[in-house]
Amino acid sequence: MPLTLISGLVPAATGDLADQVRAARPGTAVVHHDLREIRGGVVRRRLRLGDRDETTVLELAHGCVSCTLREDLLPQLRRLAGTPGVRHIVVRLDEAMEPEPVCWAIRHVLVGDRPVSDFVSIDGVHTVLDRGSWLADATGDDTLEERGLQASQDDERTVAQVALSQAEFADVLVLTGTADPWTDAKTAAVLDRVAPAALRTSRLAEVPPGARRGEVTDMHGPLLHGEPPLGSDCGVATLLFTAQRPFHPERLHDALDVLLDGVVRTRGRVWVASQPDMALWLESAGGGLGVGHAGPWLDAPDGPAWTDVSPERRTAASLRWHPVFGDRASEIFVVTDQATPAEIDEALSAALLTDVELAAGQREWLTYDDPFGAWHEEPCEETDETQDVNVTSGTEKQ
Repeated sequence: MPLTLISGLVPAATGDLADQVRAARPGTAVVHHDLREIRGGVVRRRLRLGDRDETTVLELAHGCVSCTLREDLLPQLRRLAGTPGVRHIVVRLDEAMEPEPVCWAIRHVLVGDRPVSDFVSIDGVHTVLDRGSWLADATGDDTLEERGLQASQDDERTVAQVALSQAEFADVLVLTGTADPWTDAKTAAVLDRVAPAALRTSRLAEVPPGARRGEVTDMHGPLLHGEPPLGSDCGVATLLFTAQRPFHPERLHDALDVLLDGVVRTRGRVWVASQPDMALWLESAGGGLGVGHAGPWLDAPDGPAWTDVSPERRTAASLRWHPVFGDRASEIFVVTDQATPAEIDEALSAALLTDVELAAGQREWLTYDDPFGAWHEEPCEETDETQDVNVTSGTEKQ
């Protein structure tokens, strides 16, 4: 059963796009979970199919998006996939939901004894952007709580984190509304760099060939899908920072401030000296920043087997393999606005171990104070089947 996801911060426009899909494809069922009352443990699920239009009030014990996903959306998708007359499913996501964790859950979380991907196939992710407000959202400091868009009591994400993750994961970007010429040009410059592979349009469009169609990001794979321009446009530029020596944890922690001022987006893998076997995932958007685990290095004692990782990861590891440190390395992609790539490169380079610290060896590195050692945990109890399902943030936060 083909499944289309629609995301965006503009509820009226995402609703209009869902209506366009229904009109274009008879037999389309549209599911939408309204999370505006989720802090009180209430979610409203609306289902439309033909003349049927029903809203169901759900009461969730923990009141979070992960609960909504596990307890209602995934089972609902499995049921719809087997419903006579249903030829296509549209999931219209709430403003606070990011499409990538939903796609991960469709592929990995069991409903009964099977994942939902045994019954549905993601045929595209569409994100709606408002020309007049998206750039301010993507570069601002507002939190979801300040906008009344929290997806749980403990949701600390910024609007920028959601806006950028929705755009980055899209196969099709549907631009609505109007903007002045400068905002239009600058928005295009940012999208060229954060979502270079996405088709941009002003109406419903077919997903282009080669689109990711819900393929979840490999944190050890390419940092971007597509080929972003390398030059500067409207003051927006890019930096790819790479290093084959580890960061000093405290100096890196101090240097992260440079990624919160004049930077649109940061995504990448980080090698920290005090955690030699675990890659860290670094992500910033506007005024929000998160750090999480990206899994062990191939060279780590409990690292994955070469045959269990993607060909891209094996190739990259082979090209940079070090006789002592193996595949450990840092790679960080940064999209800048008011900041310059040179000042960010300088700040990150200064946080790397010096030659003297590098020569002291791993035993000494393990004694460093590590501000990245404590991790935020989901408020909900997790089972083996649902471990790591987190639709309230793309990374764990300190």
